[in-house]
Amino acid sequence: MSTILLCPGQGSQKVGMGKDLAERFEAARDLFAAVDEALGVPLSRLMWEGPEEELTLTHNAQPAILAHSAAVWAVIGAKVGTPALALGHSLGEYSAYVAAGALEATAGARLVRRRGELMLEAGKKRPGAMAAVLALDPAEVVAACAEASRDGEVAVAANLNEPGQTVISGDPAAVERAGEGCKARGAKRVIVLKVSGAFHSPLMTPAVSGLRDALAGVPFRDPKCPVIANATAHPISIAADASRLLADQLTSAVRWTESVRAANAQVAGATWLEVGPGAVLAGLLKKIVPGAVATTLGTADEVEKFLNA
Repeated sequence: MSTILLCPGQGSQKVGMGKDLAERFEAARDLFAAVDEALGVPLSRLMWEGPEEELTLTHNAQPAILAHSAAVWAVIGAKVGTPALALGHSLGEYSAYVAAGALEATAGARLVRRRGELMLEAGKKRPGAMAAVLALDPAEVVAACAEASRDGEVAVAANLNEPGQTVISGDPAAVERAGEGCKARGAKRVIVLKVSGAFHSPLMTPAVSGLRDALAGVPFRDPKCPVIANATAHPISIAADASRLLADQLTSAVRWTESVRAANAQVAGATWLEVGPGAVLAGLLKKIVPGAVATTLGTADEVEKFLNA
C-alpha cells in the first residue's frame, strides 16, 4: 500500500508535546537530544514543561513541531519504508523534506529556528495581521483582498486550507477591510488570528534574503520521494528546487487544497499518515478529499498502535 505523509505546521504545538514518545521510544529520545544539542538550547524541556507563551514564540514553535514530526518518523520510518509522497503545511514542508531524506533533522531544526527568527524580525519591521475566513469560496476571498489592497496597504489570501477555510494576511487595516469584504460576500465568520506577523504575504519580503542565505548553508539532498511544494502545489524531486521554493514560500500562499488534491490524484487509494502533533491536517483532508482518512501519529499510544497493527 502506498503512503502519503502529512506534516503539520505552526499552531499545532502544545506543552507536553513529544514527552511520551521520548519516554517510550529510544529513537525519539535520541532525536530530541540531538536537536537540543544542535540548537544549543534545551528545546525538549520547553516542549515538555513550557511555559506555553514561550513555546508559542515562532522561533521556538517551528523547531519544536519539526522535532516532534521527525521523532515520530524516526520511530515509524522503518515500518513505513519510502513514502509515495510527502507534504507539509508551511513549516511542515521542512518536516516533509526531513522524512523524505533530503534534510537531516538537526539541520532542519536549525534552519526553521532561523526561519522563525527572520519572520519575527520582519513582523516587527512591518507589523501585520492575519484572519481566518470561514464558509466562503476562495475566489471570493481573493477578490475581497484585491479590493481591500490600496494606499500602499496589502491583503492577500495566504493559506488556502480547504474549500471552506482561507486565511488572509497583510497590513492590519487592509486585512480588516478584506474581512469586511468577505462578510459582505457571505462569509460565515472572520476570525482574527494571534500572530507575530503577516505570514505568507509580501510583508515577509525582508526575511527572504536571510532565509536564502540560511538555506544555502544547509546540505540538501534529492528527496527519496517527491515532496509537494506549498508555493506551487507541484511535486519536487530535486534538491535545488526544494531550497528555492522553500524561500519563495515565505511570501507565497500555502496552496494546501491544491497540494492535497494533487497528492490524491497522483497516488489514488493511498494510506494517509499525519506525522507530528495534533490532527489539523487529518481534519482538512476529509474536507478536501471526501472519504479520505488520515491516521494521526503524534502520541506514543498512536505510534505504538500503528507499529503493532
